Amino acid sequence: MSGRPLIIVPARFSESASALRFRAEVTARALATAVFDAGGEPVTVHPHARDGLVDEGQVADRFDFADGVLLPGGGDITPALYGGLEHGEHYDMDPEQDAFDLAVARWALRTGRPVLAICRGLQVANVAMGGTLVAHMDRPHRHVVSELTLERACALTDALGTRTLSISCYHHQALDRLGDGLVAVAWSGDGTVEAVEMVAADAPWFLGVQWHPEDTAATDPAQMAIFAQLVAASRRSLQPSS
Repeated sequence: MSGRPLIIVPARFSESASALRFRAEVTARALATAVFDAGGEPVTVHPHARDGLVDEGQVADRFDFADGVLLPGGGDITPALYGGLEHGEHYDMDPEQDAFDLAVARWALRTGRPVLAICRGLQVANVAMGGTLVAHMDRPHRHVVSELTLERACALTDALGTRTLSISCYHHQALDRLGDGLVAVAWSGDGTVEAVEMVAADAPWFLGVQWHPEDTAATDPAQMAIFAQLVAASRRSLQPSS
């Protein structure tokens, strides 16, 4: 394959954006920059799920062109979607965003597209695969930068070239029961799952991280390596089988 792999990124709804004067659909600049600097072409896509309903056939038709998928951070997932209870700390819940993100996650996994899932994106993927979430952590990881030690060799350690890295977190929810096919490969000191992979021999490339690698990708080669792995996997997914 020549050129840049096309990496779709579901937009996030924003209630205000001064440059646009009204409500907007946005992608974090650092996220798009990290994908681009890693060799991919970030493509922000409209989250269409009117009244919280999605035509999954339409999702498949819309994104057949995509080489890879990045599920980004954002607000909380509606707890009813994973059998949870509402909490006073929940924020920015949106049934249209939830339905669309879940549909994209299911489509990507079903079609074997490489997926990088970040923060909320990891939680979306977990719910899409039948997992559950902690509605509100006793000690939220908001504006937290900490050192993480990966406790065993895995695809993530291969990508990073190290078992120790600094991570930038902003979340008050976390994975509880893991979805089907997911395996935890990193935990914070309080036991929070920080990274998951799919290890089945026939599984597509998938990496979910609870932190925000885009926060420091411009200055931390280990974080940039995460985006480089997504782009490399997206290139491989297009190679014709022999």
